[in-house]
Amino acid sequence: MPLTVLTSACRLKPLCRLQRIQAHMMSGHVEREVLLEKAGRAAVITMNRPKVLNALNLSMIRRIHPQLQKWESDPETDMVIIKAAGGKAFCAGGDIRAVTEAGKVGDSLAQDFFREEYMLNHAIGSYRKPYVAIIDGITMGGGVGLSVHGRFRVATEKTLFAMPETAIGLFPDVGGGYFLPRLRGKLGLFLALTGFRLKGRDVQRAGVATHFVESKKIPELEQRLVGLESPSDSDVSRLLESFQTQSDLDSDKPFVLDKHTSDIDRLFGSSSVEGILQNLKADGSEFAKKQVEILSRMSPTSLKVTFRQLQAGAAMSLQDVLVMEYRLSQACMRGHDFYEGVRAVLIDKDQNPRWRPPSLDQVSDRFVDDCFASLGEKDLRF
Repeated sequence: MPLTVLTSACRLKPLCRLQRIQAHMMSGHVEREVLLEKAGRAAVITMNRPKVLNALNLSMIRRIHPQLQKWESDPETDMVIIKAAGGKAFCAGGDIRAVTEAGKVGDSLAQDFFREEYMLNHAIGSYRKPYVAIIDGITMGGGVGLSVHGRFRVATEKTLFAMPETAIGLFPDVGGGYFLPRLRGKLGLFLALTGFRLKGRDVQRAGVATHFVESKKIPELEQRLVGLESPSDSDVSRLLESFQTQSDLDSDKPFVLDKHTSDIDRLFGSSSVEGILQNLKADGSEFAKKQVEILSRMSPTSLKVTFRQLQAGAAMSLQDVLVMEYRLSQACMRGHDFYEGVRAVLIDKDQNPRWRPPSLDQVSDRFVDDCFASLGEKDLRF
């Protein structure tokens, strides 16, 4: 059926909305959503959906992953660079709306998207050649998964990093359970629970990016990277460090959370989310009051799942974390809060989600246990 007929025939039905999304994904536009090119001995991936902030969809994943594998075994390819078109976003996240519609009607996209995205995240994390992510712009959710597990992550003053998933009834996935607890102190847990946004040089200071380079220097950096002959990790590192040395923008400003670092470690150092909230309320500082206000808006289920995810992930390999997170993703697909969060934040935009259950004390340990339970034959396998 032509897409125009499909649209007019069933404009409001979830299944038809999903069919329209899938028809678009399979259209000729797919070729332009991500560009895969060779430049000398470097391979270049360009996210190319600037109108939707380069949101990652399944067709993009299915183009990037096999090509990454080919380049990894290609003797003519020494390095991979991933960047984005448009100047505003590297990748603002996954194509959540499509996944939401799929989950509502039981379409396989709700499994396929997470499974294949996480397999791509693992491929990046275990890549044998230098992998350079130029995160010049908004980098959230799926964009974090495309960058943070790679050897080199270059932030600019335009970089905006966040993992805001607890606000939509999800959890910081794409390997968040691996890299967040490995940030210093309780910073990763703080970022995961609150969705706090890091900007510019602070993305590197937090340890999310490995380097900071001013945006205006990025074209020259790309040119120099492409010009490297048979570069090793150390060659790439030296080049990035030389560009970082030339970038003094905001170097005199302290890390945005500097004055709160010890507070975060102390207040978020509890053995439960309830304990963290008790600490914050007892502290009474303006910073603590602000965090109580923020956490009170998040999905109670997401907060408890995220806390346990990071607790467990701190001692796991990336591969094991991704297996765990796939189980969590499917628990979210079976539940209520993810659909309600997407409705409130992304669709109706009333910013008034009705979480179920509505409070932390109603989210039982048994329910959280079930979210982490094996899916048997449906588990993610590498």
